[in-house]
Amino acid sequence: MLQSIEQISSLYREAFGAAPLSIEKVPQSGSDRVYYRVTGEPTCIATASKNIKENQTFLKFSNHFKKSGCPVPTIYKVSDDETIYLQEDFGDVSLLNELEQHGYNEHVYGLFQQSLQKLAHMQIKGHVDFNYDWCITSKEFGRQAIVSDLLYFRYYFLDTLKIPYDKEKLIEDFEDLSIYLTRVDHKYFMFRDFQSRNIQVKDGQVHFIDYQGGMKGAVQYDVASLLWQAKAELPDEWKNSLLEFYMDCVEQVLQQEIDRTRFVSQYNGYVLIRLLQVLGAYGFRGLFERKAHFLTSIPIALRNLRWFLKNKHVGIVLPEFERLLGLMVEDDIIHRFEPPKATDETPLVVRINSFSYKLTGIPKDETDNGGGFVFDCRGILNPGRIQEFKTQTGRDKGVKDFLEQQTKMPQFLNSVYNLIDIAVEDYMQRGFSDLQVSFGCTGGQHRSVYAADALARHLKNKYGVKIDVKHIVQEAKNWVNETY
Repeated sequence: MLQSIEQISSLYREAFGAAPLSIEKVPQSGSDRVYYRVTGEPTCIATASKNIKENQTFLKFSNHFKKSGCPVPTIYKVSDDETIYLQEDFGDVSLLNELEQHGYNEHVYGLFQQSLQKLAHMQIKGHVDFNYDWCITSKEFGRQAIVSDLLYFRYYFLDTLKIPYDKEKLIEDFEDLSIYLTRVDHKYFMFRDFQSRNIQVKDGQVHFIDYQGGMKGAVQYDVASLLWQAKAELPDEWKNSLLEFYMDCVEQVLQQEIDRTRFVSQYNGYVLIRLLQVLGAYGFRGLFERKAHFLTSIPIALRNLRWFLKNKHVGIVLPEFERLLGLMVEDDIIHRFEPPKATDETPLVVRINSFSYKLTGIPKDETDNGGGFVFDCRGILNPGRIQEFKTQTGRDKGVKDFLEQQTKMPQFLNSVYNLIDIAVEDYMQRGFSDLQVSFGCTGGQHRSVYAADALARHLKNKYGVKIDVKHIVQEAKNWVNETY
């Protein structure tokens, strides 16, 4: 990390003739790239990655799209070995952040319109003179890629449900659907992961990031990705009106009318592909890797799929596939993935502590229940050994970033969640009133504090259960115990 910061500082001086004021790591997940915000004149984002092929793809894509008038970052400087590059900073606010903050209002709707308008421009105008040899993997999202997505869904989600089906007939339906969807009228640049998290909002304007996975493909795919993103949960009227608006934008860029009936039919097919792709991802992350967040997202995705099956038509008959999809969205299947929710009458209170093995020892459970869980966080790399974190706690941003990005704390907590969830669900069902969970580390300041707060958020979000958090060492110092 220190070497990267020194390289970034040197690269910034080369680009702008002055040293940066500060370099701060930017939190991110699910990527082998590391981002830093470099403050100075100008402020920019430094990306560090040893994946040279991916870096080259992003850089070539960015330079091409910038020349085509697309809302992508300017590339300021690239290191000689192409492992670090400086790009324009669009801030920390995504379209999803705007939606979560403001809800479904006129301002947010306008941002979605702007995103679709600029998407149509990027797809069609950006396609002109674009070299698809730059793509990381496939040059085109064709039949093989579609079947691959469907098989991913089958292996990681459908097969886990243990619903009997005819495998040969299902594969035939997969092949038929893939052929149907590749025979589209409009193939241009396909962003591939066009969702509200990858759309940044700055000064009322939208900007696109993380498009390096793009390839040639149907324009409908990206619209389906944005409008049917499970996390966004856009109202049906928004989905319909924004699709009409997008088709207006496509016609404007092409300067010709499109066959809207055929366009919408094929769009529905890509919506189905995206919904199933998401279920496959949730199945892999949740059912196989046991990550709680993805498990709790499955019911939302299934309800999305159920509404789609009742209200939309793909335009092709797929007998075995349609039969299975209908069975998948039955209430009993959805209920499998829904955790029980606490009510005002639920007596259970989960008491969560952080403590110091060195200073206080394991806290006693003062309730009649006795015992409880105790987790030792000392196997996690200690932020307290780093000078800048010595006066901070597990609630400070720098410490949280360190634990999330440079230690095995995420894996540790996933295992904790799996164990505690079993107890919480059982205690709720049996009407128990108390469960104690304690996290210990050397000083009771960093790792245990972070872990206790993380479990509190997890249980509150998943079960809505009452939580009582105590940070024993920190509160003894008259520490302000702000909300977790």
